[in-house]
Amino acid sequence: MTLGDLLADTAASGNLLREDAVIEVTGLDYDSRRIAPGNVFFAFRGGKADGTRFAANALEKGAVAVVSEEPAPRAFPAPWIRIEHGRRGLALAARRFYAAAKGVAATGITGTNGKTTTSYLIDSIFRQARSTTLLVGTIEYRLAGASRPAVNTTPESLDLYRLFAELTRAGGDRAVMEVSSHALALGRVWGIPFQTAVFTNLTQDHLDFHGTMEEYFRAKCALFAGQGAAPPAHSIINFDDDYGRRIRVARSSRAWWFGLSPGASIRAEKIASGFDGLRFDVQHDRGTLTIVSPLVGRVNVYNILAAATVGLACGLSTEAIERGIALCAAVPGRFERVDEGQPFLVVVDYAHTPDALRNAILAARALKPERVITLFGCGGERDRAKRPLMGEAAAALSDYVVVTSDNPRSEDPNAIIDDILPGLAGHRTDFYVEADRARAIAHALSAARPGDIVLLAGKGHETYQVLPTGTVHFDDREVARAYLRTAARGATG
Repeated sequence: MTLGDLLADTAASGNLLREDAVIEVTGLDYDSRRIAPGNVFFAFRGGKADGTRFAANALEKGAVAVVSEEPAPRAFPAPWIRIEHGRRGLALAARRFYAAAKGVAATGITGTNGKTTTSYLIDSIFRQARSTTLLVGTIEYRLAGASRPAVNTTPESLDLYRLFAELTRAGGDRAVMEVSSHALALGRVWGIPFQTAVFTNLTQDHLDFHGTMEEYFRAKCALFAGQGAAPPAHSIINFDDDYGRRIRVARSSRAWWFGLSPGASIRAEKIASGFDGLRFDVQHDRGTLTIVSPLVGRVNVYNILAAATVGLACGLSTEAIERGIALCAAVPGRFERVDEGQPFLVVVDYAHTPDALRNAILAARALKPERVITLFGCGGERDRAKRPLMGEAAAALSDYVVVTSDNPRSEDPNAIIDDILPGLAGHRTDFYVEADRARAIAHALSAARPGDIVLLAGKGHETYQVLPTGTVHFDDREVARAYLRTAARGATG
């Protein structure tokens, strides 16, 4: 492919000199460390570094040209193509370079809570329909059944197109993606034609990035309008969410409204919830789905409804939808149980917003325990306004609360806790403060009695903790399991 062909869909093509347009290109990248001879280097500002600083290094590694939002340095010894929006240019160039990936039907899921669980459910449904799939999200990237670590919830467009190309080579054609508000605002999915877009809900989060709820909502809406591509063929939206009902669906997109209220076109009815999971019917215009799922809690009714609606929109069989949901037994760090034979239930959940924490506690309450003991913290360098709201949610619904650290990052953990504590005021719920998360987990477990549920909230699947002193290995599940085993040995010794 020539440089002119690579940049044909971008405004940069107008800035190309005739002699530069015919340069042969072997690939492209935005990371100078991965540049190979014949590559084009896309140099744009990231969250931590300015790519233009590494342009010279990219040339040393064999880059034939640089594309950037910034003007060329004086006497730069290679073609430098200036573009208005670097990430959009990268996305459109990647789409040209990996043209074979155009056959992938992508489902994008956005919303504050439920994206991960919904993505696992949809992927399970597609696999039961005998599709080879790609799953991209917070926990992992999984391609044709093989897992690899997730770098970002939604990676850069180039990385997505590379994954799409791998999927095509593996004989697959369906991708399921969590699409974060950051990715939409920054243009990471620019130019990707989504077959299906899903909206789960919107509650307060990420205001440190977006500033206001309206800006946060506007970013989510971009998935349904299309970014540098046509709007999705199917828009699948939570009818019971106030923000969901405000989404404007394009004329070319079919709207599917799921929920529990009468206005929803895909509704859950006859809901039965217990320790062993969920059972309910899904009413839709073609009939009824009978849902049996090991997932627990009302919030998972919505996640299952969203996934089932994707199956219906894609024309999949009733059997594939029902079986895919039934076989999605657990999602790492989402109401995940830790069982060492103790006489109480221990659950690890990723809930890190007020609404998610509220839903997790309500899911525990629905199991009718003797008491709910909730442990949580709040991340540093993130939306401070939600900290007292997290405290209020925990105190209002729990019998005992343990306030601790999450990922404090560069902030003082005790200062974060001080922001949380006002939310507990006005409630008579007893609480305990311990900034060291391992000691806090030990305290929560030691306080549990037979029949209780201990909810360890906030970190879920994460296997690390980001402290002011650096990142360390930390897994709530491992810490809880180790304590329970030690306690069991002490009880029998």
